[in-house]
Amino acid sequence: MRVSAKADYAVRAAVELAAGDVGSPQKGEAIAEAQDIPISFLENILNQLKAAGLVRSQRGPEGGYWLARPAEEITLAQVIRAVEGPLVGVRGERPEDVSYPGHAGTLQQVWIALRSNLRAVLEEVSLADVARGHLPRKVLALSRDEEAWHTR
Repeated sequence: MRVSAKADYAVRAAVELAAGDVGSPQKGEAIAEAQDIPISFLENILNQLKAAGLVRSQRGPEGGYWLARPAEEITLAQVIRAVEGPLVGVRGERPEDVSYPGHAGTLQQVWIALRSNLRAVLEEVSLADVARGHLPRKVLALSRDEEAWHTR
């Protein structure tokens, strides 16, 4: 699986909002600078997060962006889905909607298992977890597995 720049930027921007003062809007420029995200790209991402109900905004000198719900209630999966759609797609379709002929027939189960594993991590980690630097034990255990650090 590849995490796109858009998904990475969206998660980082949302974490930046989670780390800010609750109820106090943050300027897009400040978020962009803090996370080294191009402002034009960030504004598009923030609008998508707003459309998904994860972020609120207010215009004007006292305006900016803030989370629409507590950071503990927003998972990384929700942020990624808001900007990229479903976590796992096969040729633009959901894994349960694809089928393969012959010996490749069980590939559908592989794609569904992949989605399940992604959910097991991304739906377990909230924006608050990342902002505080305290990840769930299961996620920490996976990241500490020596095999996880090897690329193949």
